[in-house]
Amino acid sequence: MPRSKKGKRGSGKPGVRNGVKGESGASDDELTSDILSHCSSASETTSVLEEGTGGEQVDEQTAQEETEDKLKQCIDNLMDKSAKTRLAALESLRQAFSSRVLYDFLTERRLTVSDCLERSLKKGGGEEQAAAATVFALLCIQLEGGDEAEEGFKVLRPILTALLMDNSASITARQSCARALGMCCYVSAAEEGEDLIKSLALLESIFMTSYPNREGVLPTPKPGNPGLNSAALQAWSLLVTLCPASRLKVLLDLHLPKLQACLQSNDVNYRIAVGETIALLVELGRDIDEEFEVEDSEGLCECLKSLATDGNKHRAKNDRRKQRSIFREVLHYIENEDFTEEKIRFGVESVYIDSWMRRRIYDAFKEILESGVRHHLQFNPLLRDIFGLGPPIILDATVKGNKITRFEKVPASSSSTLTVQSSVPETQDDIYLPSRFSQWNSPTFCLIGQKETNHVASCLICC
Repeated sequence: MPRSKKGKRGSGKPGVRNGVKGESGASDDELTSDILSHCSSASETTSVLEEGTGGEQVDEQTAQEETEDKLKQCIDNLMDKSAKTRLAALESLRQAFSSRVLYDFLTERRLTVSDCLERSLKKGGGEEQAAAATVFALLCIQLEGGDEAEEGFKVLRPILTALLMDNSASITARQSCARALGMCCYVSAAEEGEDLIKSLALLESIFMTSYPNREGVLPTPKPGNPGLNSAALQAWSLLVTLCPASRLKVLLDLHLPKLQACLQSNDVNYRIAVGETIALLVELGRDIDEEFEVEDSEGLCECLKSLATDGNKHRAKNDRRKQRSIFREVLHYIENEDFTEEKIRFGVESVYIDSWMRRRIYDAFKEILESGVRHHLQFNPLLRDIFGLGPPIILDATVKGNKITRFEKVPASSSSTLTVQSSVPETQDDIYLPSRFSQWNSPTFCLIGQKETNHVASCLICC
């Protein structure tokens, strides 16, 4: 079981809303198919599970055994002499760790996996080091931030730190180490002030190189440095959400004026990271002091307005669009404390991203877990604890039997839709099973099969 995360700001903020209603997610078979595709060797691909054909269901026990066998082979391949094989094994583990919850399996093998990752971080090339750092972050998430994750973090933190500070190391590897350091500290050692302060200071030493000098001039960045600065700043801002009020006041006074100057950076992604961090810091400042005001707020708002309406033709069109969208949100929050709420749906539940703090936390997990973030929100106790979702919801067989995901195959452009009734117990009356259907003009006509039928709510039978 994960340790209590009472200090997590993601779930403790008053007014946070979550729901138990949303779209039906992908099935377990869909989530587990085609991962670990490079386990056996660098040149051969296999799939963990083969989905049944003709409506046949894969036996869960057999599927679990096959998955574990593939995972064991991947772990063995981490010790292979071939760098290509090791890299393929790391990629397979990354896919598996991000798409499934494997706590029981990994608890028994965490030391072996940690030793292999340590070897890759110390002796591997840049690509292997980057992959190993990412897999280690996923391992900490899989171990649910418990004592096992904390123990592994204490062992690998010095290695991540050394690689992050090594100017001769691959930029990609250093970026991955920055993200891993922030995430692993957040889930594994957040309750220990010393680890938190050390990690904050280390990440600060990276992105503060982009701060203006005494004359107020921004330094000329070296190739790749803006990406590294962005990764370090985002990891740092994740950890800032854990800081006590006394520490926050110091950080606000130190960093807010300097970050405002960094809005003039030539790199669009770094500008966006800076803008989002400024919004987060202002939000945290307002949380601890209702009278909090940004120094030179007029100058900041003018700069944000300029970025929110930037039409410079020398910037790429997509960059301009992305920048304008983000900075409009930042500006609205600074001026009116107005945040654009986002609803994340997974399974039959949803989580509301209603603050810059929760957005930073969610984005950090999404960056590591990628498309698997919804699966972990649904089943991983650590993420459910952080976002205040409670224990995983177990649906009964009648609910699982509804083939809701099949409805998604109907073209969204269709003008006819059908409402499907949920069979969730009445004690969970706020759960519904949505689909992209509303009522037919004629209940006896199958929209999917394009023929007459007596099937009303279950028209898939005739397809």
